[in-house]
Amino acid sequence: MLTRSDDLEILLSVIDSGGFSAAADSLDIQVARVSRAVSKVEKQLGVTILNRTTRRIGLTDEGRQFVESVRAGLLHINKAEEQLISRGELPAGRLRIDAASPFVFHQLVPLIQPFKKAFPDIQLELTSNEGFVDLLEKRTDLAIRIGKLSDSTLHARPLGKSLLYMLASPEYLAKRGLPKQPGDLFGHNLIGFTGAKVLNRWPLAGIDYIEPNLTASNGETVRQLTLAGNGIACLSGFMVNEDIAAGRLIPLLEQQKLTNTGREQINAVFYKSSSVTRRISAFIDFIQPRLSL
Repeated sequence: MLTRSDDLEILLSVIDSGGFSAAADSLDIQVARVSRAVSKVEKQLGVTILNRTTRRIGLTDEGRQFVESVRAGLLHINKAEEQLISRGELPAGRLRIDAASPFVFHQLVPLIQPFKKAFPDIQLELTSNEGFVDLLEKRTDLAIRIGKLSDSTLHARPLGKSLLYMLASPEYLAKRGLPKQPGDLFGHNLIGFTGAKVLNRWPLAGIDYIEPNLTASNGETVRQLTLAGNGIACLSGFMVNEDIAAGRLIPLLEQQKLTNTGREQINAVFYKSSSVTRRISAFIDFIQPRLSL
């Protein structure tokens, strides 16, 4: 008896999300349905795929080999479906997109409604991750990445460049004064990022990294902290251009700022063998001229 592809999809979701409850939430089904699907696959194969404990799940050796084959097999199934769908005039089907949350909030969300009007048969699924994601592991079709690319296995479409700005609120500057030289920053409250050191490398000659007094893992949180007068931050234009135009944030050290550091680059990336190429192309072609980077 053949294993159904939807049961295999549920199994992959359990592995990718790290548990039965998380998989149920992501698929919007009951936990019992997830458990039945995994048990059914294991019973039909006659092997244990998942090691289960009260705290976590893990793959057995047999399960790891099986899952690798399942991923490849489902990719072929999706490709066959795409070839059938592509006979129609407009692309259709699910498109999973991942981007840092500030890019989703400030750039993608305003474009979703007009995109859905232009391509009503594409079902969008948006996720936000602050770091780079493994497209296969997270079952993502398209990722928006900010900064230099290093993974040669991915196909990239440049979306443009977004300048970096060092900024603070007028209220903060009124209390603490305006820094006129890069060295003046060390007398100020600096807001930076937790984790990736590259995000705390500001585009100023002679300063490798700043040591923030206040950190956050999320760019939108850094923006909100800056708007609230907590200090000076370095953020991409795509999330602060409107704040600058409205006077909510004031750019600093513009004369000393370096450009073309690599962090300004924004790319859409996906696997070259992706089975959803038409959907990806439709999305990129639609958003690129409408982005305000």
